[in-house]
Amino acid sequence: MDWTLEVVVLPVADLDRSIEFYRDRVGFDLDHNTRNEHMHVAQLTPRGSGCSIVIGSLPSQNQMTPGSMRGLQLVVADAAAARAELTGRGVACDEITVFDERDGGTFFGFADPDGNTWAVQQIKARADHPLIPIDARGRFGA
Repeated sequence: MDWTLEVVVLPVADLDRSIEFYRDRVGFDLDHNTRNEHMHVAQLTPRGSGCSIVIGSLPSQNQMTPGSMRGLQLVVADAAAARAELTGRGVACDEITVFDERDGGTFFGFADPDGNTWAVQQIKARADHPLIPIDARGRFGA
C-alpha cells in the first residue's frame, strides 16, 4: 500500500501576511483561499512538490502556537540558486552550510514571519530525476 504525505498544517497568526510570504516571496503556488462562516484557510504548494501546506483557522491549527513548526524541509537541485532567488525576494536566509560533500549534505534555512522554520537541502540529482516528472507541456505527473 502506498502512503503519501500530501498536506502539512502550518500554524500562522496572520493568514493574509502568510499567503503573501509563501506565494510572493517563497514562490509557492496558491491552490485555494477559502473563506466561509466556519473557517478561512489557504493551501499553497511548492512547485514540483506533491505535498502542500495549509494555513488558516482549521481546528487543528487553532490548537498549535503560530511559529511552532520547526525543520520543515524542502529539497532543491541547486542550493545557491535557491538561496539567491529567496534573498532576491526579500526572504532572510541562513548561509549555506556543507555538512557532507556528498549529494544531500548541503543546506540553508529560513523562517516565515511567525517563526516556523524551513531547511532547504540540495540534492543535485533532482535536476535530472525529479520526484514528480513534468511533461513537455509543463504538467506534473508525466
